[in-house]
Amino acid sequence: MAKLEITLVRSVIGRPENQRVTVKTLGLRKLNHSVIQEDNAAIRGMVNQVKHLVSVKEIQG
Repeated sequence: MAKLEITLVRSVIGRPENQRVTVKTLGLRKLNHSVIQEDNAAIRGMVNQVKHLVSVKEIQG
């Protein structure tokens, strides 16, 4: 199954609370921090909410 490498590339300072919570739920803490998550509908939905703040790369695993 494919996985996603998600990297926080823009700050959450000044962003609405729901976007801050979404970034935290994805497991991202500070700028340029990366996490690897399973590729499923829930994760894709969260990434879509904060697509302007994160960079996503698909990896096979």
